[in-house]
Amino acid sequence: MAERFEIVEKALLKMLEDKKYATLRDILITMNPSDVAGLFRGLEDNQIPLMYRLLPKELAAETFVEMDPDAQEILIKGFSDNELKEVLDELYVDDAADIVEEMPASVVKRILKHADPEMRKSINQILRYPEDSAGSIMTTEYVSLRPHMTVEEAILRIRRQGVDKETIYTCYVTDNDKTLLGLVSVKDLLLCSDDETRIKDIMLTNIISVTTQDDQEKVARMLSKYNFLALPVVDTENRMVGIVTFDDAMDVLTEEATEDMELMSGMLPSEKAYLKSSVFELVKNRVPWLMLLMVSSTFTGLIITSFESALAAQVALTAFIPMLMGTGGNSGSQSSVTVIRSLSLGELQLRDIWEVIWKEIRVSVICGIALAVVCFAKIWLIDHMLMGNDEITLMVNLVVCLALAVTVIIAKIVGGILPMVVEAMGADPAVMASPFITTIVDAVSLLVYFMFAQALLGI
Repeated sequence: MAERFEIVEKALLKMLEDKKYATLRDILITMNPSDVAGLFRGLEDNQIPLMYRLLPKELAAETFVEMDPDAQEILIKGFSDNELKEVLDELYVDDAADIVEEMPASVVKRILKHADPEMRKSINQILRYPEDSAGSIMTTEYVSLRPHMTVEEAILRIRRQGVDKETIYTCYVTDNDKTLLGLVSVKDLLLCSDDETRIKDIMLTNIISVTTQDDQEKVARMLSKYNFLALPVVDTENRMVGIVTFDDAMDVLTEEATEDMELMSGMLPSEKAYLKSSVFELVKNRVPWLMLLMVSSTFTGLIITSFESALAAQVALTAFIPMLMGTGGNSGSQSSVTVIRSLSLGELQLRDIWEVIWKEIRVSVICGIALAVVCFAKIWLIDHMLMGNDEITLMVNLVVCLALAVTVIIAKIVGGILPMVVEAMGADPAVMASPFITTIVDAVSLLVYFMFAQALLGI
């Protein structure tokens, strides 16, 4: 599918270069706005306005929302006042607010100048909410009904107002003060046998809602959990202020997943796509974590230095250090990634920490024993007998395998606990993923290793 679209994309861009505008326009109007927006990523800056002006007004507005901020900025700067107003008139308020957030001050000033007063008020209202809150991703364009309305009156109102609303499938019932009383679906209205039935008699009053200050990730998870198309957003007095739609929730989940992946890889989250990020921006995002991990890794060096005499007395121990550290780091990473994922899905809470510890203890003991048995056989059969290394005695083998088993147990417990502790402190648990866990476990594995060596080998 991707290869086919790439072929189509090249053909369309070739039409633009060959100035076959009529043919190009006929094809563009049959495409999805997201696919059309993808075409703009392959254009030179001077080609973007030309391609955009080939689109019909409604398709142009839908495509504009899906475009990269850089392309949007180029278009806004090149728009005439009338063109800018036409685009703004076709945008939903939440999309307009998202665009305003991405633009430089000079462009924002121009957008707000040409937005109608109602949209300008709504944009300013949304922008006042904290960046990662439900209020910042909601739209104020929803269908509101009154409890005393009949089904016939409600359908008539939907027909009149629904054109400019983001969704009409779920309608919210409020009083004159905008207090949220209930909700009713269009399906309920259409299937109601009596057109004179009052909305209050068929509406659902057991409503799941969120407040403007709720975290956007929590809102997105709720939409996914309950399979809603939208969630009502209320203020502290239960007055309806907007809705969060499923498409916005999907964007939030994508952003959060990307941020977690970057943190788990040991780098600061980036707000731009990879190809849009400059070399300096990538360096800025990566160097702080690399420096932190580099400094923390010096503890590993200090431990090895402090046990130099033990290593000198039993040189064979040196060969197994990378294996111990690598296995410990991998074991801790497995647990941390599993717990972080469960935390992000809302499957784990801090109160579950003892259950997590108990489960990781059982898992780690089984894994540790299994790895130790295989390691013992490998060292004795291959390193000692096949390779003929007489320095690897039975006792050295025992030290390595015991240290390996204990390291795996400690690593898995630490990997399971730390993300939960970090989240309880109000930070993102993803910071306690592979790089950080590995650094901690490296130091622990060496301490365990040398302690067993001193106890069993007397060095």
